[in-house]
Amino acid sequence: MRSVVPVWILTILAVAAVGVFVTPGEFLVFMPVVLGLALLVTFGVQLLVRERKGFVNRVSASVGGAVVILALATVVLGPLAFAAGAKL
Repeated sequence: MRSVVPVWILTILAVAAVGVFVTPGEFLVFMPVVLGLALLVTFGVQLLVRERKGFVNRVSASVGGAVVILALATVVLGPLAFAAGAKL
């Protein structure tokens, strides 16, 4: 879990940054960007871990948690984006 939780924390911070610094109409544009960054950070962290056993489990937990965090953020920020005039 030492290599999984930092990815989740960075994802939460990135979602908060999107909520604060991005205009509401573009909230949904930046969610896939945050997911891509979470994926890159996941692989970067896993390269730093010397343990080979459990690599797939750690990557799955990191990315899966990031997806759950982004889904919750979309539930919150999505209606705000559509109220601001965002289109699919």
